[in-house]
Amino acid sequence: MSNPLLNVKNLSISFKSDKTFNEVVKNSSFSLDKNEILGVVGESGSGKSVTSLALLGLLPKKISKIASGEILFADKDLVKMPEAEFKGLRGKEISMIFQEPMSSLNPSMTCGLQIMEVLLRHTSLSKTEAKAETLSLIEKVKLPEPERIFNSYPHQISGGQKQRVVIAIAIACKPKILIADEPTTALDVTVQKEIIALLKILQQETGMSILFISHDLSLVSEIADRVIVMYKGAIVEQGSTSDIFKNPQHDYTKALLNSKPPLDKRLKKLPVIQDFMNNSFKEEVITPDERKKQHAKLYEQAPLLEVINVEKEYFSNAGMFTEKTSLKAVNDVSFKVYEGETLGLVGESGCGKSTLGNTILQLDKATAGSILYRGTNITHLNASEVRKLRKEIQIIFQDPYSSLNPRISVGKAIMEPMKVHGLYKNDAERKEKTMELLDRVGLDASYFYRYPHEFSGGQRQRIGIARTIGLQPKLIICDESVSALDISVQAQVLNLLNELKENFGFTYIFISHDLSVVKFMSDQLLVMNQGKIEEIGDADIIYDQPKTAYTKKLIEAIPKGK
Repeated sequence: MSNPLLNVKNLSISFKSDKTFNEVVKNSSFSLDKNEILGVVGESGSGKSVTSLALLGLLPKKISKIASGEILFADKDLVKMPEAEFKGLRGKEISMIFQEPMSSLNPSMTCGLQIMEVLLRHTSLSKTEAKAETLSLIEKVKLPEPERIFNSYPHQISGGQKQRVVIAIAIACKPKILIADEPTTALDVTVQKEIIALLKILQQETGMSILFISHDLSLVSEIADRVIVMYKGAIVEQGSTSDIFKNPQHDYTKALLNSKPPLDKRLKKLPVIQDFMNNSFKEEVITPDERKKQHAKLYEQAPLLEVINVEKEYFSNAGMFTEKTSLKAVNDVSFKVYEGETLGLVGESGCGKSTLGNTILQLDKATAGSILYRGTNITHLNASEVRKLRKEIQIIFQDPYSSLNPRISVGKAIMEPMKVHGLYKNDAERKEKTMELLDRVGLDASYFYRYPHEFSGGQRQRIGIARTIGLQPKLIICDESVSALDISVQAQVLNLLNELKENFGFTYIFISHDLSVVKFMSDQLLVMNQGKIEEIGDADIIYDQPKTAYTKKLIEAIPKGK
């Protein structure tokens, strides 16, 4: 390219481990043109976020070093730039949107003041002018009621709105380069689509260049002009978005493209990265006839779980001058779940799907209606009866790290619920069973003695699954249990859940905002909107012929890839 805005040449970055330095980015070269969106794709550990931190001079000083290479921006080498000069550049010329908006916003400051702070630091605007510019920025990122958002604290607005505030902060000084690091990972598909559209509009309006980092190739295809693919610290492929999608050259790129569940067919098993690297994947498709026979058998039995007219209402405390208000998070919901079935539960944030899951688990008590498990109404159980029920109905959480005790080894964490429910004669038997479970979920038995921090996200999720299935439950609620995982690790965990379902006869309620994942997993699909059931029926039929505008909108928002 003639005169790129940013030119990265032979960049190598090392991190300290014990006393030696390990190379995590290896001899990488790429450029970013003016007014261009460049997608950077790869899984956790591929080096994409480390590269972006190097561009901003934010690598941790004591444990990392740039071993070689140059980062040229506006005829300056950022590798050699002193910190004092970087402070003037950061936020003004090169800006960044981080993955998790809640942790990048200050909870003790209003959203408006956080946007103003950047303007007051990097421009000569007065406070009055900075406020006017802030309100204009809030409008620009399409947030409703600018004055209200200006005066709101981060906890008072939704996840999608928080991400828009972070974008407003990032574009406040009209930077030449905007680095977006996984800016939509935690968001619903519809909000994700809005954020992608917003970034495109802002880029066209301001002419800034965007470095868009993600592990989702389909998503990157919706926004990027060119794509670079990173694997184990090296750039393995780069080219125009259409070339990468229509004619991928590297096996890793092919694997990333194929690890996401397809929407046009139902696979028995998803391919994982190793299948492509070893050229060993054989595609097996479940035919509509096979599915019909399977369902006929499933639905001839009595339901395992019956939810009848369930409501869950929350009340806010009345103040001295305010009335008590109520919110129906779950509103008159009824459905049945059959043994051996996977019921998919989808909807945007705040639709009531997690509240419904908690109500079934008896973590929240229903305000009205009844929940029958094996014909018994479980909404009126006493504490000891609920405890017995816990063995039968289990949950796999979204974040395995926060649901594991960092102080106890994973072996003990898996044994703990077995002990609580009096399974097996003694600890020796429980330990033997735990070793078997680790093996079942694809982990080495020697991991028994390790601690949660020693594992990757995908491995921790497998530990969470091992702990859940150790109780031999009948019904498992998977609440966003793969949403934080890389595409290929997600494929491994989904395959594992299906395999365990087949072997142990589990029944799943699978809650997620990722509709392609829910379609791959589900027999029936339940779509929720504002606490109510919008639509319920066979997953494939709903995807092919959605009845309501809301379901249609959810399906249309799924990134399809070019």
